Amino acid sequence: MVSSTKRVLPSLVVLFLLQPVFADTLVSTQEEFRQAVSNAAPGDTIVMADGEWNDFEILLSGVGTSDQPITLTAQTKGQVIVTGRSNLRLEGEYLVVSGLVFRDGYSPTNTVISFRANREQLANNSRITEVVIDHFNNPERHETDFWVMMYGRHNRFDHNYLVGKSNNGVTMAVRLDSEDSRENYHRIDHNYFGPRPILGSNGGETLRIGTSRYSLTDSFTVVENNFFDRCNGEVEIISSKSGNNTFRGNVFYESRGTLTLRHGNDNLLENNVFLGNGVDHTGGIRVINKRQTVRNNYMAGLTGHRFGGAFVVMNGVPNSPINRYHQVEESVIENNTIIESDHIELAAGADDERSARILSTTFQKNLITNTNTKNSIAVHDDISGISFNDNIATGILEFPSDQGFEERPITLVTGTNGLLYPDMDIGDVGVSKSLTVIDRDETGPSWYPKPGYENAFDGGNVVAIAAGVDTLTEAVENSQAGDIIELFPGEYIVSKFLSLDHPLTIKGVSNGNVSPIIKYERTTLFELIDGGSLKLEGIVIDGSIAPDTYGNSAIRTSRYSMLGNYQLHLDNVQVRNLNTNHSFNFLKVAMHTMASDIEINNSVFEDITGHIIALDRETDDLGIYNAEYVSINNSSFTNVEGSLASIYRGGTDESTFGPHFSLNNSILNNVGSGNRNSSQSSLYLLGVQATSINNNQFSNSAPIRVIHTVGEPVTSLSGNEFSETSAPSISDYQRPVL
Repeated sequence: MVSSTKRVLPSLVVLFLLQPVFADTLVSTQEEFRQAVSNAAPGDTIVMADGEWNDFEILLSGVGTSDQPITLTAQTKGQVIVTGRSNLRLEGEYLVVSGLVFRDGYSPTNTVISFRANREQLANNSRITEVVIDHFNNPERHETDFWVMMYGRHNRFDHNYLVGKSNNGVTMAVRLDSEDSRENYHRIDHNYFGPRPILGSNGGETLRIGTSRYSLTDSFTVVENNFFDRCNGEVEIISSKSGNNTFRGNVFYESRGTLTLRHGNDNLLENNVFLGNGVDHTGGIRVINKRQTVRNNYMAGLTGHRFGGAFVVMNGVPNSPINRYHQVEESVIENNTIIESDHIELAAGADDERSARILSTTFQKNLITNTNTKNSIAVHDDISGISFNDNIATGILEFPSDQGFEERPITLVTGTNGLLYPDMDIGDVGVSKSLTVIDRDETGPSWYPKPGYENAFDGGNVVAIAAGVDTLTEAVENSQAGDIIELFPGEYIVSKFLSLDHPLTIKGVSNGNVSPIIKYERTTLFELIDGGSLKLEGIVIDGSIAPDTYGNSAIRTSRYSMLGNYQLHLDNVQVRNLNTNHSFNFLKVAMHTMASDIEINNSVFEDITGHIIALDRETDDLGIYNAEYVSINNSSFTNVEGSLASIYRGGTDESTFGPHFSLNNSILNNVGSGNRNSSQSSLYLLGVQATSINNNQFSNSAPIRVIHTVGEPVTSLSGNEFSETSAPSISDYQRPVL
């Protein structure tokens, strides 16, 4: 036995020496990282130590192999936090990055994560997995940058978490701007694309593949099994601008806009699920270009219209330039289910320019159901180029064709996959019962929590304070997100700006008909800065001791760009004596600030020398605006020299949803006639997309002026009374002749 052992040992040593030796290198400084990268060989792993890495431009460069990639990872996934002015670039072959978190900062370049070092040095056959980018935004709202850019070929981006892109620029893009990045065969899968707030301009897509310049080039990118959660940036959630891409098995949850085949041919959309749950402007699929296949997709509870509808097939532009709308031809739309959705648009966008009709397209074996009959299919031009076959529908007021639709009463039941199906046999019409719906928790890294659905104004502490000098100031300075500050009757004198960077409620505790009164000595009372929102209830705001200077306000936004969209809610509030000088507004905003919603209910405004709501700072005519929703109900306005609302959205861009404005059951007396009110109107609404003015009383006031600019704006006026007030003016914008 001894001699036998001696004979075997040399061969074991030889075998050991022939095995590759892989290095796991723990690095704690940027210099150690750079040294490790320079020494990295196939199969090596560089481990970043747990902690915060500030102002770090990470470049992983090297050449691994398919079996032995070069890997960069975290010591503990989720515990390596990359902050400050930082980014990540990959260059080489067979590289893998995982476990990092980017937050509390922004990229010094135009990209946070890039699959290239520069225009010549790209990454191929590389992977980024389980990486987080959480609100890693450039502080200037309309400074364009991107979070992820894919270049090269055969790269994969999977199980990542992208949440809170708030400034201009696509969240993620696949670029085809060099020969080495075309026909790339990238895979984008199992990612969590979390809430992206309304941008209020073009440039808010969540994912884009290609650009119009290279749209006749094939990408062969696969986008599958991702979860798009409340991605609301603009009308295109995904913008496909290249050919031969596949979009499969993705879920779009309460996301405003559509998966849009904007440019490029021969794309496949299948097995995707769109769940709107009745949320405003939620959409499905928009079809443009040639040889598109759209099959086995499920759309339910979608409210979007026009370009953001549940299902949209566009008209094209004859001999279209590459950046406009190519004609829909030779496309197949089959086995899709559309349930309780408001708008199916055929030949959408038809006008003098978009006059190229749909050709050689099949619409077959689709199921369309509404519980209550409604006119949910709109036809905007000749659609004789669409062949309708074997479709089943119920609850449709008017069909687009007298052939190809069978009307049946249908009851829906929930299938094992959570989707709704007819309780009867309808053959192979609609989506298959084997359709798999990916769960939110199956996407992104398992170790990083996904955002909830909480109300911004709920969940904090209730703090009661007494009247006095700066008692309110101290309470606001010590408040936390979601707190409620209760005021008892008396006078609250405020000597400082009350700056808010979190949601806060200030609520009066009534004593009979006596409400607490807030007076302030600065040019504004409340200043909303990034993260701030404000809810006021049961109080009086009195501007009588504000400085004797022009341009005061009761509430203003930050004078600089704000990334976050704020909320402003008033209920049972009295505002008076904003008249110590001229142009004293109630709400004054700056450029590049955005309100998600402004609500005024059951409130009284008296003696004001400026506007109540001035949302008119975006005058560059780029389709940008200052508020998405403005709603005023059961309120009165007396002796207001400016307009009740001045809202401006200029330009011809069609990528946004708003603004929306409603005024109901309110009284306007002597509003809008001040000599400094340049519009000479009680309401000035330019470019508002949805206007509802109903059951109001106007007396001795300037007229309503509504000017339509772009899209298909809807303006509804009914039940209003006008005394010593000119009739409303509704007109189309007349562009100056140059």
